[in-house]
Amino acid sequence: MQCECTVLCENSVAGSLGFIGEHGWAVHIKAGDKNILFDTGQGLGLIHNSKLLDIDLKKIDAIVISHGHYDHTSGLPDVLHMTGNKQVFLHPDCFTNRYWTKDGECREIGIRYKKEYLESLGAVFVPNTQLTEIADNVFLTGEIPRVSSFEQPDPFMKIKGPKDEWQQDNLLDDQSLVMRTDKGLVIILGCAHAGLINILTHVNKQFPGENIYAVFGGTHLGFADDEQFEATVAALDDFSIQKIGASHCTGLSNTAKLHHRFGERFFFSSVGCRFNSD
Repeated sequence: MQCECTVLCENSVAGSLGFIGEHGWAVHIKAGDKNILFDTGQGLGLIHNSKLLDIDLKKIDAIVISHGHYDHTSGLPDVLHMTGNKQVFLHPDCFTNRYWTKDGECREIGIRYKKEYLESLGAVFVPNTQLTEIADNVFLTGEIPRVSSFEQPDPFMKIKGPKDEWQQDNLLDDQSLVMRTDKGLVIILGCAHAGLINILTHVNKQFPGENIYAVFGGTHLGFADDEQFEATVAALDDFSIQKIGASHCTGLSNTAKLHHRFGERFFFSSVGCRFNSD
């Protein structure tokens, strides 16, 4: 199978066509004869950017939500207004109330809309927790086992427990999309809250003997300390990935470091970036 992926929402933009950048992530995927929207950004640039990129969101066959954060889900109403009834694949934990807390500051960062409201716009939610094939040669990873010693949950991301106490949010709903292409597996990340190396390890286990040709998307390495970043980069070499694209929550500094480390194997996944498996 061949695929073409176009970044519709991201923190930065490529080119001079007048794209809107935002702290968010969304990718249009052409996989065989299927059109899939992976995440929907904050809702600021999705429709505008898709028009400039000549992508008709009315023609998408399905929507995938990588995890339940506002910067990946807030464009859902706009898309559903265009598509009407549409399957939306996601983990059942996506509608958990979520918060970011640091130095006395607290912000709500979960999905901004009630499940019932999105259903009234046409969302047909399809929950999954395991590896799931959503189209020919297109899979969702489901929950990612945490096996690496250096990829720890973001300590500032919290949920409330039964007694209204703060608890660590382990983001079990974080999942990625995997495509089986003519050149090998292509993995699209949301924010990689599960850990980039954990994700790659899980994909290797689920697709034994198949090479990972490319991986791109948010890596959450922008929030990692130096030790975790270096351990991640070292572990990446073991997977022999030919194309590595960083975006969104990778952070400018660490994105530059990845570019320096991987050279021509690296690409920037800004709005307007098109990746294909030809």
